[in-house]
Amino acid sequence: MTTLDPAIAARLKRNADGLVCAVAQRRGTGEVLMVAWMDDEALALTLSTRRATYFSRSRGRLWVKGETSGHTQKVHEVRLDCDGDTVLLVVDQEGAACHTGAATCFDEDVLLN
Repeated sequence: MTTLDPAIAARLKRNADGLVCAVAQRRGTGEVLMVAWMDDEALALTLSTRRATYFSRSRGRLWVKGETSGHTQKVHEVRLDCDGDTVLLVVDQEGAACHTGAATCFDEDVLLN
C-alpha cells in the first residue's frame, strides 16, 4: 500500500466514503475529459507513478486508467482546489477518456448551448 504524504492528506476534504473528486483535464487544450474519485492511496499512487489511478466505486477497488482498455492518462500536473475537496489532474490522454468510447465523458448530452 502506498501512503499519501501526511501534509497533503491533512488538506483533503473527503466525502462520507473517504473519497475526493478528481477532474481529468487534457494538457495543452484544457478540455475536461472526465470526473472520477480518489481515495488517499489512489492519489498517492498517481503522485508517485504519474499514471492516473482512481478508486472505482462500482468495482470497490483502485484502478489505473487504461489498465483494461489501453486508454491511459499520463499525469503531468496535480492541483488541489481552494476547498481541498477536488483534485485536478492535467494529463496526456491516450485514446478515449470515457468508458463508453467517447473522447470525453462530456460529449453526449449538451443541456445548454
